[in-house]
Amino acid sequence: MTVDFDGLRQRFPLLAHKTYLNSGSYCALADSVKQAFEAYMADRLAVGANWDVWVDKNEAVRARVARLINAEPDEIAVTASVSAGLNALSSALDFTGERNKVVITDFEFPTAAQIWHAQVPRGAEVVHVRRDADGYIPVEQFLDVIDERTALVAATQVCFRNGARLDVGAIGRLAHERGAKMLVDSYQAVGSLEIDVRALDVDFLVGGMLKYLLGTAGIGFLYVRKGLIADLVPTNSGWFAQDDIVAMDITANRPSPTARRFEAGSPAVVNCYAAEAGLNLLLDIGLDAIAARNQALSGLLMDRLAAIGWPSVTPRADARRGTTVAIPSRDAKGLCAALMERDIVTSFRDDNVRASFHFYNNEADVDSAINALASLKARFGPEQE
Repeated sequence: MTVDFDGLRQRFPLLAHKTYLNSGSYCALADSVKQAFEAYMADRLAVGANWDVWVDKNEAVRARVARLINAEPDEIAVTASVSAGLNALSSALDFTGERNKVVITDFEFPTAAQIWHAQVPRGAEVVHVRRDADGYIPVEQFLDVIDERTALVAATQVCFRNGARLDVGAIGRLAHERGAKMLVDSYQAVGSLEIDVRALDVDFLVGGMLKYLLGTAGIGFLYVRKGLIADLVPTNSGWFAQDDIVAMDITANRPSPTARRFEAGSPAVVNCYAAEAGLNLLLDIGLDAIAARNQALSGLLMDRLAAIGWPSVTPRADARRGTTVAIPSRDAKGLCAALMERDIVTSFRDDNVRASFHFYNNEADVDSAINALASLKARFGPEQE
């Protein structure tokens, strides 16, 4: 089936006046997501408290996330954020035995590293896998780090700093060979690339709704492989984590037999409306078509950058990158501001400006970015070696 990306682009009003290359920070707002916010307000005005509908919305998000990543709904916890999901998961892990080692990478987002470092007082030993001389982290870098003392390997799928994409499937296989569990942070990948937790054979995967999933902030998810759930009892809990959320039982903690045990308090209701709408749009289009378009557009930008003599620090090979292109600059903050003056929305991390693509972008956006960068190169290009 041919996807009408030009027609889909019209559903994002922001794109009429901005070249939006910032989906790696926050997605552009779709008309259906805006309408979902408005539907929540209409429900509030019409009914006030509408708990049955709100719980249904939470369950709708769970079901759609499961479909998106080829999981079962009972394997999905709907969380307030990736941080909330990781904190719940970490609270269920025991670091007092011989397997107390957590392996993370130098590509992690701060929260995904800080939470594991926060387990050190509970007995965890945290070890980083360093990038190589080319700035990448190949699977071979994990060989000497994952051992018989490793409890968990936690790796980001796509690095937020430079757009590099790790082979999390191969890393997970190595972890399993050595008796460890595998956790993937998919925040910079899910919704922009195809993800199949069965094919990847990972144990845990986290993500959020405000980037490529087209939703909003304040809502995320945690996938937990079904066979692991029963043996993991979080001490971070709440009434929505219980087996029966309407029991109102104050005498004990009775966690759900599903991944819902990793949830906590009341769901982020308005965020569920938005997240459901965003997920519906992605599922209607299809992740295969979205991934192909995103890879093509980001690759085109990299080729056009090379043509104007401005290198990227993002790996060019499709298998080694997500949909963000990291553009080095002697003044990344200044370059980001100069692009904004030209109605080109980007973001910056470290010494790089990030141009993040989604399916609603097109080749004209690449042209706009390249024309602006060519005119700004003398002021903001990378430092000459």
